[in-house]
Amino acid sequence: MCQPRIETNRQWGVAWLLLTLALAVHVVDEALNDFLAVYNPIVADLRARWPLLALPTFTFRVWLAQLCGALAVLFLLAPFAWQGRRWMRPLSYAYAVVMLGNGLVHVLGSIYLSRLLPGLYSSPLLIAAAIFLLVAARAGGTEATRSS
Repeated sequence: MCQPRIETNRQWGVAWLLLTLALAVHVVDEALNDFLAVYNPIVADLRARWPLLALPTFTFRVWLAQLCGALAVLFLLAPFAWQGRRWMRPLSYAYAVVMLGNGLVHVLGSIYLSRLLPGLYSSPLLIAAAIFLLVAARAGGTEATRSS
């Protein structure tokens, strides 16, 4: 009787984990292709044009440490998606939408700038995994034994 719930929650957990793995691959892609050499000058130019725009620039060490910390938290949240916790649904939607946007920015930015941006190679994986999480989160979120 609980089998459909368990299956949708399992799919949700797998989708969360796959998106987090795709993000890890994306971070490696950006790091190996000198993402900050593109990002920091763009942010500096934007802040010069619009001084109230609060976009940060990063050193490589800080950027990588923050992303590794975020990845650790995201991996630690995966079991809650597997359990079908209702409070994970808005987190899943937000996570998936941000990663979908991230992947699309790399693709569209590469087209707009007529050059391959760092992170472009892993962007299709990020986009696909984000869509999978959106679909899985919509189907999941029905805890079988206890409420959140």
